[in-house]
Amino acid sequence: MDFSGLLVQLLNGLAGASTLFLVAAGLSLIFGVLRVVNFAHGSLYMLGLYGAYTCVEQLGGALGFWPALLLAPLAVGLLGAAVEVLLLRRIYRAPELLQLLATFALVLVIKDAALWLWGPEELFGPRAPGLEGAVDLLGRRFPAYDLFLIAVGPLVLVLLTLLLTRTRWGTLVRAATQDREMVGALGVNQAWLFTSVFALGALLAGLGGALQLPREPASLELDMLTIGAAFVVVVVGGMGSLPGAFVAALVIAELKAVCIWLGVVEVAGVEVAFPRLTLVVEFLVMAAVLIWRPWGLMGRPQAVARGVGTPEAPLRQAGQGATAAWCALVLALALLPLAVEPGSYATVLLTDIAIAALFAASLHCILGPGGLHSFGHAAYFGLGAYGAALLVRWLDWPMGTALLLGPLVAAAGALVYGWFCVRLSGVSLTMLTLAFAQITWAIAYQWDGFTGGSNGITGVWPPQWVAQGAGFYWLVLALAVAGIYLLRRMLFAPLGWALRAARDSALRADAIGIDVRGVQWAAFVVAGLLAGLAGALYVFSKGSVAPDALGVSRSVDGLVMVLLGGMQQLAGPVVGAGVFTWLHDTVARSTDYWRALLGGIMLLLVLLFPQGISGFAQMWQTLAAIKNKAQEGAP
Repeated sequence: MDFSGLLVQLLNGLAGASTLFLVAAGLSLIFGVLRVVNFAHGSLYMLGLYGAYTCVEQLGGALGFWPALLLAPLAVGLLGAAVEVLLLRRIYRAPELLQLLATFALVLVIKDAALWLWGPEELFGPRAPGLEGAVDLLGRRFPAYDLFLIAVGPLVLVLLTLLLTRTRWGTLVRAATQDREMVGALGVNQAWLFTSVFALGALLAGLGGALQLPREPASLELDMLTIGAAFVVVVVGGMGSLPGAFVAALVIAELKAVCIWLGVVEVAGVEVAFPRLTLVVEFLVMAAVLIWRPWGLMGRPQAVARGVGTPEAPLRQAGQGATAAWCALVLALALLPLAVEPGSYATVLLTDIAIAALFAASLHCILGPGGLHSFGHAAYFGLGAYGAALLVRWLDWPMGTALLLGPLVAAAGALVYGWFCVRLSGVSLTMLTLAFAQITWAIAYQWDGFTGGSNGITGVWPPQWVAQGAGFYWLVLALAVAGIYLLRRMLFAPLGWALRAARDSALRADAIGIDVRGVQWAAFVVAGLLAGLAGALYVFSKGSVAPDALGVSRSVDGLVMVLLGGMQQLAGPVVGAGVFTWLHDTVARSTDYWRALLGGIMLLLVLLFPQGISGFAQMWQTLAAIKNKAQEGAP
């Protein structure tokens, strides 16, 4: 740990901060004006890198390198404009989570489009002509191209600041960031303003990717890796604040650089591997900032929108006919193994659907009725899975005890995390749940001696008396039905009514004596408990658990299930889990480009049935009933 090494690492951090700022600046602009959390922003970064690689190949070597760094971002900007016009413009009045689902579907489509165009292999670009070498810094060599990158970030910040403060377009953008409804009332063409902002944000993401051509290979995994870091920077800096995004990018990149420089240090007789903290340091920073200052370092509290969004439909208790239909469905599922061959794949798929339905239902109870937008619900699914697996593997306890105590581990995690989360709302709440989930994921990923690290824990199978025949399927079905029924009863108990009152108007609920935070905290713990039960069942169904059970993709899957089914319907998460799991299984086995097909289906559902499948079915039944009554009353 010498000074020259620290200097080089700090400069590396500055180079990384410039790229991170470019991506985060585009994301911040898009959210500030459009109020859309663009999950596909990392995909635009990835396309910028792939596009630059192709431009260099087509234009040729040294002559084509620098033009490629401009042409690729322009192409990505045009693609962003097309996405805004063809997709986002149609769903601006939809709930925020539905917009998130649409942009996630874009991630799937873009990933498979990149796979089709460029293949699965990593693609390495050439070095930058004129900046191939390195400079001497205190006896160490530092790439000259990285010095160029260090200068790009501040230059782009200055140019964006001038654009936003010295032009009429920039004035309109700043006004829309503060109050876009008023901008519309003044006669400004909001549609084209939104298109231009989204195109600029996409261009910045593409520029960030293109500039990485000499530094890292183009890879299909860059989209998810980039979007997580960009979200952190935007939230830490303050939503809509470009200087905040720049400062946050610097802080996070330099903290990572210092962790790498420190290496393994002995603290109080314990060896601490600081480089491992690079996986989680940004989420630790984000959690700390959100708890201390929810609107970010240089942001400001969001103004309340004047526009009226989609009203929250009241939950309805199932009538006798619906209850009889659900009972018939459960009975049919219970009898299914008797009608198929032993070991049929149908029972395996239905086991996965039952576990997914329980997980989705646990998320739905805080997402829809509670209004708590969690982006890290996989933390409790994974805690339940790891809790059950550790009890079986390390303590040799039976499956029954593991299924009982594993969910309690998840409930304990929800108890701790929920105490902080219920103090926030909106995007701040969403990002804090993501931060806690990623911190939990990093612990599981790196604690090799306890959790098995990246390999996870294997060999966790149900005992022979359950594994025989359809015994495990019946066990999963029974526990999933019981858990979903418990959630349904809770939503129509005093706790559920108080939860919905707090969602609809926290001030009024508090005025009539409801402990808003206490109610939301209790719901958070119940949801975590049942998500943990789903996780515990999952580990016995698969025989193992790995850190991906705690990952962002698992949380996104839960969100997709709830939104596909319908957030304001009790049947929504069950229907959504069934449709999503079946589609995922069927499409993945039918084509190599299953992500694009699945994403396309999700986009169609978002555009055609924004209220979800079960919501559309109920609306159709309501319209049919009205039509029948009108016909009966006609002369």
